[in-house]
Amino acid sequence: MIQNDRELPPAADRRTTDADGHDCIDPLGVAIVTVSSSRGDGVEKTPSDPSGDAIASILIEAGHVVTSRRMIPDDYVRIKTTVSDCLDSPDVDLVVTTGGTGVTVDDVTPDAASELFDRELPGFGEAFRWLSWEEVRTRIVSTRATAGIARDVPVFVLPGSENAVGLATAEIIAEEAPHLAGLATSHEVE
Repeated sequence: MIQNDRELPPAADRRTTDADGHDCIDPLGVAIVTVSSSRGDGVEKTPSDPSGDAIASILIEAGHVVTSRRMIPDDYVRIKTTVSDCLDSPDVDLVVTTGGTGVTVDDVTPDAASELFDRELPGFGEAFRWLSWEEVRTRIVSTRATAGIARDVPVFVLPGSENAVGLATAEIIAEEAPHLAGLATSHEVE
């Protein structure tokens, strides 16, 4: 499991502004939650997590700090509780989940996570599906990838595919999350 050794600087030292004068938080403290009933079933001491590793690698390369990695089964209550626990952690400015966004009966990650949203970010799902078009064409209709702000923290809910998380994280999340985290918490410093 990829995680970085770097310490997260104090919150006050991470608040900046971008070129347009908008609040940003950089680097971000990141929690990654992998949702999969087929991994971590007790057979392997350290289950593989290629999608979680892809998210971690991209965000670490962008200068952020992975402060938490968790792997849980496709279970509504466990997903909601785990994401909620991440939101309560003072070293988490961003939560990214991977897995459980499809249309089978056990794909409940978007349902569980969105219960925690104070505000939805519909543009994320729209942008992700638009970027995915060239690779998967009409199969984009089967993803329920979503995002929102929960307790002043951006939460991105991604599919379990390594390609999909790489695309979403590199092209959208790494670029926009510092700005979103800054805007979502700007009321705390005004």
